[in-house]
Parts: sequence; structure tokens; C-alpha cells
Amino acid sequence: MFDWLRTFQIWCSCREKQSLLLLALVGAVFLGLNLVFLGIYLICLCCCKREEESETKRPNLCCITWTAVVAGLICCAAVGIGFYGNSETNDGVYQLIYALNNANRTLSEIDSLVSNTSVQMKVALEQHLARLNEIFATRGDYVQTLKFLQQMAGNIVLQLSGLPVWNDVTVDLSQVAGEVGYVEYYRWLSYLLLFILDLVICLTACLGLAKHSKCLLIVILCCGLFTLILSWSSFAADVSGAVGTSDFCMAPDKFIMNMTQSDLSAEIVRYYLYCSQSLTNPFQQALTIYQRSLTTMQIQIQGLMQFALPLFPTAERDLLGIQQLLNKSEGSLHQLTAMLDCRGLHKDYLDALIGICYDGVEGLLYLILFSLLAAVSFSTVICAVPRAWKHLASRDRDYDDIDEEDPFNPQARRIAAHNPSRGQLRSFCSYSSSLGSQTSLQPPAQTISNAPVSEYMNQAVLFGGNPRYENVPLIGRGSPPPTYSPSMRATYLSVNDDHRRQHGPQFPA
Repeated sequence: MFDWLRTFQIWCSCREKQSLLLLALVGAVFLGLNLVFLGIYLICLCCCKREEESETKRPNLCCITWTAVVAGLICCAAVGIGFYGNSETNDGVYQLIYALNNANRTLSEIDSLVSNTSVQMKVALEQHLARLNEIFATRGDYVQTLKFLQQMAGNIVLQLSGLPVWNDVTVDLSQVAGEVGYVEYYRWLSYLLLFILDLVICLTACLGLAKHSKCLLIVILCCGLFTLILSWSSFAADVSGAVGTSDFCMAPDKFIMNMTQSDLSAEIVRYYLYCSQSLTNPFQQALTIYQRSLTTMQIQIQGLMQFALPLFPTAERDLLGIQQLLNKSEGSLHQLTAMLDCRGLHKDYLDALIGICYDGVEGLLYLILFSLLAAVSFSTVICAVPRAWKHLASRDRDYDDIDEEDPFNPQARRIAAHNPSRGQLRSFCSYSSSLGSQTSLQPPAQTISNAPVSEYMNQAVLFGGNPRYENVPLIGRGSPPPTYSPSMRATYLSVNDDHRRQHGPQFPA
């Protein structure tokens, strides 16, 4: 019958493990759906190319910025919720460990008291009675009293041997507490590192979008995918832990009775689990016999000290030793009665349930919420990174479309500053492009300047960085004065002299 029950319990535990594995697979399914959605989004973004017009560039950049800001805020909120949930779970687990250690300490003290009292009644009392038998050998009534004392001591040892031995239970409790503490330490540390990683990736994302760095965007994309996998993995683990703990908390008494049925009787386990006044103490009879036997022994010892000690003074040492041993046994009886009472162990049991079923489950629920928010946040970041990359690529193309030979192009100025050995920039109206029009275009008289050639050359160097040879004056348009080559200036001066000789001075002095 018991073998069949044990087999059924193992089968049920296997079914529970299968259920928890199915719940863990739910997280894997959500991860797969999330990755499929991101893949479809990226494919649509690559295939559906929008027209890059100047009026639409600024709204797209604003949308990317606000998307990154919202994702960062969601990530910060998720990390805050995760910190709270991790702390609550840790407090609940350590409350469970404290309750287990306290119960373990109580049961160990019970075993220690029982074993010490049994040894005193078997060894120390036997030695005193053996010496007293030699002293009282001539008095038969005193010898009968000593035999009665030995019989009462045997009753006490018999009752103590009937009490349950908690050695196996304490070993199991200490093992459970050690394993739970070991797992909880690394669980708490893992979540702490995950929180730090999420914050670092969020800050890196903001820095990459602010600096317009393509390298940082690639790093953000890879780290975002990795953190997304970690978020859904933590979601699966938290869901499995919360459901498994909730199943235990729905009927913890039944679970404990099934686990301890091979070591303890159902009456004892029920006494400590419920601790109601309607339940009788299963140790009451043994403790009562213990107390009565001890009281009877103390009365007999008092009689021997009163009547036999004047006749046998040498028996005083052994009688006082037995009296002291009985006093210690009485103190052990009071301690044993208090420790075997259900109120102490029942309080530890309730503390353990409150720690694991309230604080622990509440913390796991907050961690589940953290995992969901973190997955949403990093999915948003992954969706924003390709758009930011596309914006940077379009901006680079816009810079590439500008003529590098344009002297007013900032990019050309930067190139000229970093590459001084590059060839000189050609002007808008170069000398080589206007040689054929020198005879048709005559410079107007009002634009003629009598400044020397060196002044024009100095002005050309000031405004352009190198001399330019132009044939169209730009002074009327607010530009620097033009410069001329020596041949152009000679031609211009000859034409001006011919004009003066033909017309002569109109207003003679």
C-alpha cells in the first residue's frame, strides 16, 4: 500500500515537472513570435523605400528620437520594477531559510535533550545505585527502594525512547535551506547583472543616436537582440517559478504530509501543521509518565536522605549526586515540554509560508512584469535602429551630392583644410573659360579701378586663398574685386589709352 502511494507521488511530481516545462516553453514561443515580428518589420523597412524629400526628413528624425526616448523610459521603469521584485523575492526566500534554520535548531535541541537525559538515567544513575546497593546491603528495605528508583528510571528512558527522533528531519531541513540559499544567491546576482546590462544598453542607445555613430548602432542592435533573448528567458523562468510556488501554496499541508509520511506519523505532522486546541498533544502521555516517575524518584531520595543518611553517612555523596541528577532531569523535562509544544514549530511553519507564498510570489510577479517591459523596450530599440541607420545613410548621400569644388561647401572646406596638397579650386568664371570672349566683352568705364595690380592680387589671396584670373567684375554685386592676368591688364590699358586719344579731354583745364 505504501509502495503504491510512493509511486503515485513520484508520478504526480513528474506530471508537475512536465507542466512547468510546458510553461517554460511558453516563453520560448513568445520569443519566437517576437523575433518573427522583428524580422517582418525589417524586411518591410528594406523593401518599402520611401521618397527621401527634404520636408519629410525632419519628421522622421523627430520620430526616431521620440521612439528612443520612450524606449529608454520604459527600460528605466522596467529596471525599477525589477529591482523591487528582486528585493521582495530575496526577502521572502531568506525568511523561508530563517524559518527552516530555526525549526532545525529546535528539533536538534529536542534530540539533544532526549539523548542527554537518557544517558544520565542509564549511566550516571546506574553508577550511583550500584554504590548505594553495596552500602545498604545490610538493610533490605533500603535495597528495595533502590530497585524502585531503578525501575522509575527505566520508565523515564522508555518514554524518552518513544519520542520521535528528528535527526533525519533536521538533515533534510538543513539540506533544503543550504540548497535554497545557494540558488537564491546566484538568482539575485544574475538579475542584478541583468538590470545593469539593460541600463548600459539603454544609455549606449541614447549615446549612439545622439552621436550619429554607425558603430554604436551596430553594437546596440546586437546587444538588443541578446538582451531580448535574456528577457524572454527570465520571463519563462519567473512564470514557471510563480506557478510552481502557487501550486505549493494552495495546499502546503498536503504536500508536507506526503513528503514526511515515511519519517513521521500523520498525527504528529497534523499536530504541528494545524496546532489547534481540538487536537491532543501526541507527546502528552509520555511527558506525563516522565514527570510522575521523576517526582516519585525525588520523593524516594528525600526519604533515604532523611532516614538512611544518619545510619550510613558514607551514602551522602551518592544520594546528593542522584538528587542533583534528578534536578537536571526536571529542567530538561520543562525544556522538552516547551519545545515539543506545537506553537513554536507552527510559528516557524507560518513564517516560512508567508515568506515564500506572499513575498516570494509577489516578487516573482514583479519580475514577470519587468521581463515583459524589457522585451517591449528592446523591441522598440531594435525597430528604431534601422530607421536611424537609414537616416544617417541619406544624410551621407546628401553630402555626397554637393559639388566638392564649390568654395561655399562646408565639406569642401574641411577637405581642403585636411588635404592642403589638393589642387586649387577653380573660380566660377576662370580665365581659361573666358579667353574667347575677351574681344566681345568690353569692361565698362565706371567699373574701372585705378588700384595697382598688387592690391587686386592681395585681395584675391585674402578672399580665395589663391589668385584667380577673372574677366567679369563682381564689385557691383558686393563680391571682392576681380583680379586680372598681366596680358588682360595690358589689353585693357591699351584699349583705355586708345579711347582717351580718340575723344580727348572734354573739359580742358
